[in-house]
Amino acid sequence: MASGNPDRRLIFLLNVAQRRLQRFLAAQAQRGRVTAAQSGLLFALGKRDGVLMGEAGRALDMGLSGISGLSDRMVEADLIEKRADPDDGRAYRLWLTPQGRKALARTKEGVAELNARLTQGFSDAEIDTVARWLTHVQSKFPRGEDE
Repeated sequence: MASGNPDRRLIFLLNVAQRRLQRFLAAQAQRGRVTAAQSGLLFALGKRDGVLMGEAGRALDMGLSGISGLSDRMVEADLIEKRADPDDGRAYRLWLTPQGRKALARTKEGVAELNARLTQGFSDAEIDTVARWLTHVQSKFPRGEDE
């Protein structure tokens, strides 16, 4: 590849970036912070507390077994409560606990710092292009296509 030409091995670059970010987030979780998946559910419940478990799973791009396991772990950690839906006894709704609200506030700070680190040196227009491209990739490979 000639000097000055951008590296266009997109799959490779995306995979390496994802692995490095996952390792960083795993190290954060080992320091007592919530995991990336837990952060996602905290954010979802911060926007709409009491969401149905299936809706939370769709918001996080997770299947029912994935959101069930995640919610069970978060119940055990006293971050959320899982309550039967009053209108449908087969369905469950997820609610933040006081401990979950504190974790959400800490997570918001951590995400703001991480986003600042990820976007440092790039203009808003460049970040908009990256976000648009990542959204485009999702539309090319919709959820469920490989399941």
